[in-house]
Amino acid sequence: MTKRIRLLAALLATGLFVQAQAADKFIVVQSTTSTQNSGLFDHLLPVFKADTGIEVRVVAVGTGQALKNAQNCDGDVVLVHAKAAEEKFVADGFGVKRFDVMYNDFVVVGPGNDPAGVAGSKEVVKSFKTIADKKALFASRGDDSGTHKKEQELWKAANVDVKAASGKWYRETGSGMGATLNTGVGMGAYVLADRASWIAFGNKGNFKIAVEGDPSLFNQYGVIAVNPAKCPNVKSELGNAFVNWLVSAKGQATIAGFQQNGQSLFFPNAGK
Repeated sequence: MTKRIRLLAALLATGLFVQAQAADKFIVVQSTTSTQNSGLFDHLLPVFKADTGIEVRVVAVGTGQALKNAQNCDGDVVLVHAKAAEEKFVADGFGVKRFDVMYNDFVVVGPGNDPAGVAGSKEVVKSFKTIADKKALFASRGDDSGTHKKEQELWKAANVDVKAASGKWYRETGSGMGATLNTGVGMGAYVLADRASWIAFGNKGNFKIAVEGDPSLFNQYGVIAVNPAKCPNVKSELGNAFVNWLVSAKGQATIAGFQQNGQSLFFPNAGK
């Protein structure tokens, strides 16, 4: 092989190696339907990629499924909203460390004629009890998402057995937030939703926020890098770069700048 041919071969091999590196510079983030459906990732990820060159591929499912997927090593980072489940994920060794990222709140939305008479209430547990007592239709995600976990917590506090009511006034969709809101609007049922998804939702019909402002409706989001000790295939360096960017001043400012219809959907609170 002549010197020139060897040089060309070396250049070709180098080029292919660089292309392979560039093609591999991505991470998988297991996250929630609320962060995806609200449009947050469409706003956030191009800024992150411009800063770091790292592409983020989002799997948008309920929080429970996102954590299960990460436990199965099908992801590099989780960004979800069920703090107790997130802390267990870390305690069980699947996550490196959990960081607060941002928050918003949950709201109960319902039809304009308000069949349960709960509109304007700031007491969500009392409102849930009233909905159950009046057997007003309620559409639940029923998918082990962060929103579903919060809803179950509220029913328990209201001392309501929704399993016994399943298929009657209590309907489980087994779907994400957008699909559940569509179902709720279609059947005239109350729905617990995160505020970001509600603001971004386009098929409101005559539905309005019925219950809001209760401190128990606070909705905290956290981010966790998957532990390479459990998942050797995890892209630890790239995943940690995403986590660190989200909690940095630039990431927090980017979250704060995201709005829909003139309203902020998420409020950054890393380190607070």
